[in-house]
Amino acid sequence: MFPLHDPLDAALRTELQEHDDLIAALLARRGITTKEAAEKFLNPSYNLHLHDPLLMADMSKSARRLADAILAGEKIAVWSDYDCDGIPGGVLMHDFLQKVGADFENYIPHRHDEGYGMNVSGIEKLVTEGGATLIITIDSGITDLEPIARAKKLGADVIVTDHHLPGSALPDAFAIVNPHAREAETYPFRELCGSGVAWKLVCATLSLEPSLREKVPEGWEKWLLDMVGLATIADMVPMVGENRVLATYGLTVLRCSRRIGLQKLLRTLRINQRTLTEDDVGFMIAPRVNAASRVGDARDAFRLFTTTNEDEADALVKILEKANRERKAQAGAITRAVHARIKERGAPRSVIALGDPAWRPALLGLVAGNIADEYERPVFLWGREGNMRLKGSMRSGNTTHALDLMRAAVDTFEEFGGHRAAGGFTVRDDAVFFLEDRLVDAHAQLEQTDEDLFSTYADALLAPEEATHLFLQKLERLAPFGRENSKPVFLFRTVSVQEISHFGKSGEHLKLKIASANSSHAVDAVTFFAKGSIANVAATLMKGSSANILAHLERDTFSRGTPVRLRLIDIKAV
Repeated sequence: MFPLHDPLDAALRTELQEHDDLIAALLARRGITTKEAAEKFLNPSYNLHLHDPLLMADMSKSARRLADAILAGEKIAVWSDYDCDGIPGGVLMHDFLQKVGADFENYIPHRHDEGYGMNVSGIEKLVTEGGATLIITIDSGITDLEPIARAKKLGADVIVTDHHLPGSALPDAFAIVNPHAREAETYPFRELCGSGVAWKLVCATLSLEPSLREKVPEGWEKWLLDMVGLATIADMVPMVGENRVLATYGLTVLRCSRRIGLQKLLRTLRINQRTLTEDDVGFMIAPRVNAASRVGDARDAFRLFTTTNEDEADALVKILEKANRERKAQAGAITRAVHARIKERGAPRSVIALGDPAWRPALLGLVAGNIADEYERPVFLWGREGNMRLKGSMRSGNTTHALDLMRAAVDTFEEFGGHRAAGGFTVRDDAVFFLEDRLVDAHAQLEQTDEDLFSTYADALLAPEEATHLFLQKLERLAPFGRENSKPVFLFRTVSVQEISHFGKSGEHLKLKIASANSSHAVDAVTFFAKGSIANVAATLMKGSSANILAHLERDTFSRGTPVRLRLIDIKAV
């Protein structure tokens, strides 16, 4: 049986009495336990709920240096990461520097040839050949000690803007703007994405140098929030605090953004720009931005968001669509290879660990997730990066705490990180041949995982006929959803399965039509790429079967009238 959350206690119910039972309970489960906190959460305000960027350590120093460089006509280089946080951050810095008439260039390292972060050869190119005297990093730099030291030796200042955790030492940069860089950081919110930190630098620079306002009208910086919102959603930072404000206003700007490349991409994806949601960003836009670096050149995505030329925008959308198709094809080829190797070896072991130097590490997270869901056990997949390191991704299959498992085999990895469900790792060349053996042994030594760790609790019971537009509108007061503000989950108990069908090119997606017993009101329930327990249970169902269903509510934007449908999380036959 699927568990339900405990009901709200009387004291909290009184405190949140302005809201109905469901909304009050949803707020409380998100740690919102006062009337004031509820008002702030449900009505995020640009003017009231964003913090002064100058509160961040080194921000004043960085903003002053950037303003001076702009006014003096110094050559500025913007070094951004190649993912859907670094690229939007590079775009917003490009737009700002262009607006103020700065002398600048954007640099995005090639994922496979240069790897993540800064590198010495790139620094030498920017400083020695390009004449840069100031380098600003976006979404990277906090662990790049050697390249930053090289920049300093060559006479260039480096301002690091980042949000990743530092290593054992901070780089010797001119300034470091990163809420996670120092234990003594006093900025009120530490969970910004890289683009969020970069946008704060833009805001701080405008506030410190009044003369720049002659070129940048008051409030113009709000137009950059389309990129901040895109990155905040795509990078899956906690959707609370300032991130909630930035994502909310970011979606507002995205819905009216004038970027011709974005408009062309949305039309190709059949997304209505005026009603764009966080799901559109997370499942449609971000994968195409990331595909540019995974199988092509990240600069194509950067150019898509910065171009003002319609023909170039059309061409770049086609390039990104092709890259996304290639990403899917390559991931599909790896998936088939994994299946073949598992089949060759017979019954899979308690942990599956496979790799191939030809596999691109950037593609392995999705593949590992699919295999882990199908076989319901931890899966580790590795490939070789351009810098020749063996790097991979793992998914837990919701059976074992991922980080605990990697810690139990710590001597096997050069580095690793993650959380309960997923992680990334770099494995030593001499350890890769017995990686699976080590992980199987480590898995056997772990204590049995608490079932509650992976249990999904339902927020409330709901009948299919209650899944209406009006009800969904009420839930959307809590949007945008994301980490630490996940979509509400509902239990549909003992429903009747009226239809079962599959769709997609290979019938890989599942759709059920369900209704309450003795009710004529049916609602669709879908899941994409059905596998694992959902696929197994669905295979046992037939017309008239009874089932308990766990699901989110969503709009079916591809059907006439955008009806409300359910997105399946789990099914149990009754």
